[in-house]
Amino acid sequence: MRHGVGMFRDGDGIMRRYLGKRFLHGAALALGLLVPGLAVAAESAPVTSPRVTATLLSSRDAVAPGERFKLALVQKLAPHWHTYWLNPGDSGEPTQIKWDLPAGATAGEIQWPAPKAIRVEPLVNFGFEGTVLLPLEITVPADARPGETFALKAEATWLVCEKICIPEEGSFSLELPISTASAVDQAAEARIDAAIAALPKPAAFRGKLRDDAGKLVLDLPGLPAGAADLRFFPVSDTLIEHAAEQPFAAGDKPALTLTRSSAFKLAKPEISGILTFTEEGTPRAVTLLADADPALMAAGMAAAPEARPAVVRIPMPAEGADLTLWAALAFAFAGGLILNLMPCVLPVLFIKALGFAQLAHRSRSEVREQGLLFMGGVLVTFMVLAGAVIALGSLGSSVGWGFQLQSPPLVIALAVVMVLIGLNLLGAFEIGTSVTGLGDGLASRGGRLGAFMTGVLAVVVATPCTAPFMGAAMGYAVTQPPAVALSVFLALALGFALPVVALSFAPGLLRLLPKPGRWMLVLKQAFAFPMFATAIWLIWVASVQSGPQGVLAALVAVLAAGFAVWLIGVTRGSFARRAFGSVLAALVVLGAGWFTVQNAVPGAATEARAGDIEAWSPERVAALQAQGKPVFVNFTAAWCITCIANERVALSRQEVKDAFARLGVVYLKADWTNRDSRIAKALAEQGRAGVPLYLFYPARKEAQAEILPQLLTVDGLIAAAERAAGRNAKTAALP
Repeated sequence: MRHGVGMFRDGDGIMRRYLGKRFLHGAALALGLLVPGLAVAAESAPVTSPRVTATLLSSRDAVAPGERFKLALVQKLAPHWHTYWLNPGDSGEPTQIKWDLPAGATAGEIQWPAPKAIRVEPLVNFGFEGTVLLPLEITVPADARPGETFALKAEATWLVCEKICIPEEGSFSLELPISTASAVDQAAEARIDAAIAALPKPAAFRGKLRDDAGKLVLDLPGLPAGAADLRFFPVSDTLIEHAAEQPFAAGDKPALTLTRSSAFKLAKPEISGILTFTEEGTPRAVTLLADADPALMAAGMAAAPEARPAVVRIPMPAEGADLTLWAALAFAFAGGLILNLMPCVLPVLFIKALGFAQLAHRSRSEVREQGLLFMGGVLVTFMVLAGAVIALGSLGSSVGWGFQLQSPPLVIALAVVMVLIGLNLLGAFEIGTSVTGLGDGLASRGGRLGAFMTGVLAVVVATPCTAPFMGAAMGYAVTQPPAVALSVFLALALGFALPVVALSFAPGLLRLLPKPGRWMLVLKQAFAFPMFATAIWLIWVASVQSGPQGVLAALVAVLAAGFAVWLIGVTRGSFARRAFGSVLAALVVLGAGWFTVQNAVPGAATEARAGDIEAWSPERVAALQAQGKPVFVNFTAAWCITCIANERVALSRQEVKDAFARLGVVYLKADWTNRDSRIAKALAEQGRAGVPLYLFYPARKEAQAEILPQLLTVDGLIAAAERAAGRNAKTAALP
């Protein structure tokens, strides 16, 4: 019997085939338990994507206590795509498997086939194309009981690349019956045995690595005569330049000439790798051990890895891991205060201030009540967001500040709310109180609810923004236990609510507000247009996330919401009319909601590459640094107002573009508009839980990045570019 769960599925067809096979395998298993020699196919359900179909294949249909048997992770790759060997070459990551086995069971290491050199200009990767089997061995505990089930679970991750690289993962499981005698799956064992037979065998000779005028020479005494097309794949990634040619000198002293790595290092006097060649036209592969010349060994040990410069933290420690709890609380409180000044929050706060102006000359107690209710809405909403972040994090999801705006339906829902608020401010319909008597019902239940909901709305529209100090505090929070994380979110909420609460409790400030009059109606109507502007921006975000279908879904949602509000308004009167209007409005909203969810799906966003801006990946950063190029990485999102402001103020300025071109800076963009686990992981590694984040990598291999401030300036960017390039303004201008 078999079952498995994967992140990628090939639609209903696979599921139907899978369920059908489950029935047959269940019946076969029942027979297998009665007849030990009967074979039951033991292959996990496939994990599929447009690029890879992966399964876990067992050579046994039933296992015996104490036996060791063979498994293989099978990856069938789409044409032109490849995965990676143990040493991936210039970029990439090897496939990894994490096992969850019964007590006493053990899993061996992956037995790696011989890789091939895959050129992706200007790099060379070491990996596999087509179909590859990665075999290994599993040992059943000796005390396993016949009649029970031996359950194997595996979490595998792999990187699959063509011109772009996509990390994939899958969950696999197998349930093998335990019997007194094992049952062999002949077909599966034949496939795995064939893969093992093709593995590189130990070479009958040892090589020797020596220095020759700066080049590395790998002597190969005992190499078969007539060997050609040689290639050496070292296990160490700090030995050679992987993309360099490997000239072969045949004759009495066959040898390969290798190019020394710019990060050359020898940790042991013995090197290992795989040597591939052809012998009379037949491909061969052997595992090769070679002794390093003592002089080369001394040079390799002296060439210790370059000391990594400390990360520059501006204005204070930027990595959440470096903060104490009290510092994180102070950062969160300060960030909450500054968040009030962000353009996504100000329109909502203006509405609250307008409400205070109506009450300033009437009842001080009502104003204070309004301020406290606003704070209550802020605190409750922040705690809900904190709970969601903590819960999703405990389930293994990588989330951060503003994560909900990575869902196109939620972005569209927020756009609809903004449109409705704008229409209400213009007087198109009424909510709670009339347009001409705004404020008359503020002491009523509706007024109190309105104050609370204003606090809720202020937090919701604030999530696209990240204020200074917030990044470090949020990065600290998401790495801490729930109680500590909640305290940081609470400090952020208190800082965010403080200005409004202070205004409500400061009689002197309230007396400065003008008396109520017609100006309030005019100003109230004027506030509708920032709401419409915010709605336009949110619909644009949906277009980036979901393409034209996202725009269509947003416009349908706005139309349906407007129609539902109008319908409720015109069916006032008797209970029957109100009920009819409410039910019909609910059906319209539900229909529009279904349409939005079906059409506003992530993944239709345009590619991050635009002009001289490339899509970010860790592999691309490493490759560019290895080439001696400074790298600027912009972690951004279409829903991040601070990110967009920095684009306009600094990143798009011609002075910055000219400086980047002059200094050879490569600009990479990590677009977090839609959810991306790699970007979330990279943010977490820098102690951040959200965007923006700006990194400048020096033009040295493996040198760590400088973290720039969240608010960019032209001069600051140019200065950081010069530091990364290792030049100052004067020398940079020289030819």
